[in-house]
Amino acid sequence: NEYLKEERYKVDLFDVPLHYNMYQASKQGRDYDLSKILDGTLVQNHPTLAVTFVDNHDSQWGSSLESAVEDWFKPSAYALILLMKEGYPCIFYGDYYGVSGNPPMHRGIIDNLLEIRKNHAFGEQNYYFDHPNTIGFTRVGDDDHPHSGVAVLISNGEDGDKVMNVGKQHAGETWKEATGNVEETVTIDEEGNGQFLVHGGNVAVWIPENAPQDPKQDARVEDEE
Repeated sequence: NEYLKEERYKVDLFDVPLHYNMYQASKQGRDYDLSKILDGTLVQNHPTLAVTFVDNHDSQWGSSLESAVEDWFKPSAYALILLMKEGYPCIFYGDYYGVSGNPPMHRGIIDNLLEIRKNHAFGEQNYYFDHPNTIGFTRVGDDDHPHSGVAVLISNGEDGDKVMNVGKQHAGETWKEATGNVEETVTIDEEGNGQFLVHGGNVAVWIPENAPQDPKQDARVEDEE
């Protein structure tokens, strides 16, 4: 904060506090209060200056930060930085191409999230950070991007659900879970609300059912599996 003030808020900075929050969330599991994952972060305090990231070369074993986010939490962490409105997300080369010759574990889900970001993550955002183990947010979409809008739920505990609003313009629509983690669909009511679901320790990303998706996405996910 002091550095930004001295530089008259003319620089962007990596959001290391957010990285550390995600690292702690991945280490503590259900004991971590997810509703506080943005507390004290640059993206919360200076959203237009925050470069958000999950991991980087400095967070790897033996490096200066040495705080690599656990693999089980990375899909949730990437969903957070890639789909929320605030921040400039940055993908770690190692998560997409692999580290030390090992094949990448997360390329399929990152590709999926990037496609969702490109087609659906538009419009105003609503936060639902109201539970220690299940948090969510929605983007309501806009007129410039047909079928846009997205609802994200993250759990670090048991299976969960949350009523979230995606805007009255989506009333009557059927929404599907786009990562393949939940088979059920959700119908949006006349007020724009839907009761969205997430499996324990996972992420669920919901989009309008009639929205087109890149057909190559399924192949990429299957290749990773």
